[in-house]
Amino acid sequence: MNPVGVHALVWVGGWSPQECELAVSSSKAAGYSLIEIPVLDPARIDTAMTRETLRRHGLDAACSLGLAHDTDISSEDPDRVAAGEKLLHRALDVTHDIGAAYLGGVLYSALGRYTTPPSERGRRNAAAVLRELAAAAARAGITLGIEPVNRYESNLVNTAEQALDLIGDVAANNVVVHLDAYHMNIEESDFRAPILRCGDLLGYVHVGESHRGYLGTGSVDLAALFDALAETGYTGPVTFESFSSAVVDPRLSSTLAIWRNLWSDGMDLATSARAEIASHLGRR
Repeated sequence: MNPVGVHALVWVGGWSPQECELAVSSSKAAGYSLIEIPVLDPARIDTAMTRETLRRHGLDAACSLGLAHDTDISSEDPDRVAAGEKLLHRALDVTHDIGAAYLGGVLYSALGRYTTPPSERGRRNAAAVLRELAAAAARAGITLGIEPVNRYESNLVNTAEQALDLIGDVAANNVVVHLDAYHMNIEESDFRAPILRCGDLLGYVHVGESHRGYLGTGSVDLAALFDALAETGYTGPVTFESFSSAVVDPRLSSTLAIWRNLWSDGMDLATSARAEIASHLGRR
């Protein structure tokens, strides 16, 4: 069976000991086996405390982040590339130290709107940094995930095909595609073809609605998504991701334009999503 996860921002906007306890215990109570922890600022994560909290509740973890414009490894500015490389390696250390084996997201560019197309030099910079990161991740037993996001959140990787191209340039066995239903609903022609195209290189899946709210209440074709996953024999994590102005990480909420209060009860949201995911996984 696929591990079923939930993003920490369903519960909390920070990662103090109290927030960590709430997020981990609530994820377990809602029926999830995995929590995705954002590491936009690795210094905010107390790794020993997090690892112990996960152990106590019997929950696995994955980590994710998106770079900022001042840490954009797809930039032509060497200072920005160096800053991004440093941040990625710090995030990798956090991933290892909390006992997780996956670091994914927008690891290749800034998570934000661009006003120009990517340059070939910038793309080479991103691939070079990711190649070194993948080598370090392999030594730590960690898999990296390249998440295509919509055109308003990156100019480099918007589709599964572009993710596969970048992975080909990185040329490392521990780099996979991380697909997200919300972004696929914007950028892909359907759900089936990209999933089949990724095949064994699909390693992580986000399920989220077109409006970022309750799963099954928007325009994302969840049946098509899960049918395609079943067709390929996908056994990796399926993680629910939703955002509301009720729970705010100031940096991520602004970057993702979370201006509306789509929900206020994280437990109701999470248990509803868990049941929706189970109904689709149960159809296999």
